[in-house]
Amino acid sequence: MKHLNRRILATAFIITAIIIGMSFQNSNAQSVYKLTPGKDASIKVLGTSNVHDWALTSTSMESQGEFKLDDKQLRAFSFSLNAKSLKSEHESMDNRTYKTMKADQYPKVTYKLISAVVTPVQKNKYTIKATGDLTIAGVTQTIVMNVSAVVNADNTISCSGSENIKLTDYKIDPPSFMLGAMKVKNDLTIQFNLTYKNN
Repeated sequence: MKHLNRRILATAFIITAIIIGMSFQNSNAQSVYKLTPGKDASIKVLGTSNVHDWALTSTSMESQGEFKLDDKQLRAFSFSLNAKSLKSEHESMDNRTYKTMKADQYPKVTYKLISAVVTPVQKNKYTIKATGDLTIAGVTQTIVMNVSAVVNADNTISCSGSENIKLTDYKIDPPSFMLGAMKVKNDLTIQFNLTYKNN
């Protein structure tokens, strides 16, 4: 009888451990959100010159992160963009941009989160102070971004914001064109609107 009770207890313990383990794995899996492709996901790079303002846009990128906003957590967030997916209204400008960014040598623009502070603003709305490494043209700089995050009715998460950077921080000399008649300014603004879906 004692042996039988021990077997029952052991079996119950094993079953409980399996259930807890599966629940833990499912909980982790449910927190991983991936970027939804399409027009709702966009990155814009805005700049200016002594002649006119200009903009580059991409809707082709990859990103995912562990969002647990109810627990004030964002972890394991990463982002990758093909440099040559950035497009303007002029092909000639695009080609100059790729050359300036050394896109053949460094085809990816990447971001990797280091830490995040999540603050609830109101129901289903949060601000995220994200610290991470941004790599452009093979040069990495740590930046701090303020991101607005909204949990939508379908449980997707929309993130938006902007960040100012300088070309020279990434060892890129502001280029000039047309024999120096057009000179690109050093300051850029990166704007993003990204929507993430639970997988």
